[in-house]
Amino acid sequence: MTANGDAPQRVTRRRGQTRARLLAAAFTVFAAKGFGRVSIEEVCEAAGFSRGAFYSNFATLDELFFALYRERADLIARQVADALAGDGPDLDVPASVDRVTDVLLLDVDWLLVKTDFLVHAARDPGVAGLLLDHRTRLRQAIADRLLRARGHTPIPAVLGDVDGAAHAVVAAYDGVTVQLLLDRDVDRARAWLGQLLTALLTDGSAHPARTNGTTHPV
Repeated sequence: MTANGDAPQRVTRRRGQTRARLLAAAFTVFAAKGFGRVSIEEVCEAAGFSRGAFYSNFATLDELFFALYRERADLIARQVADALAGDGPDLDVPASVDRVTDVLLLDVDWLLVKTDFLVHAARDPGVAGLLLDHRTRLRQAIADRLLRARGHTPIPAVLGDVDGAAHAVVAAYDGVTVQLLLDRDVDRARAWLGQLLTALLTDGSAHPARTNGTTHPV
């Protein structure tokens, strides 16, 4: 059994499952209580593991928090890139916006964890680098799609180049998610984000994205 590597594979798989359960439990606990108010014991209790299981996967609670953030941030970056990857050079802005807003993770619990991470990063340049890397990958996915459309679909002059447009898109997402933290209305946030991004990328000249009868938040 040892010679063909079966036992090490089982251990690795089991450890991966333990890590995944710890991350899932931590997500719930961090969203409910906030980073800085959570203990290792609380995460272990929520996951159904001992402290030994925790320390076999993470050295500190900070390390777990960063791993959780990275996992969710990578998911969002992949969602946006995949939603924008399939088209040819012509860019149907409302259709592309619909695809992005349909898959984009607009989840209040995630936004609570993300906001905690943002505040933490604002006080620690090393942590800020991780957050900036995620935002760069988000903007790059958007800029790559806009670059493919250059010459076929104009970018509103006020946004400048594709990088300026990508920055504006991420800024719009930031604004909508702040509102979502306050009113907890995911459907309205998704509809408003679609309206805002369509207007932003077309100078308001295209047909609006799906609204589901909602109006923008106040």
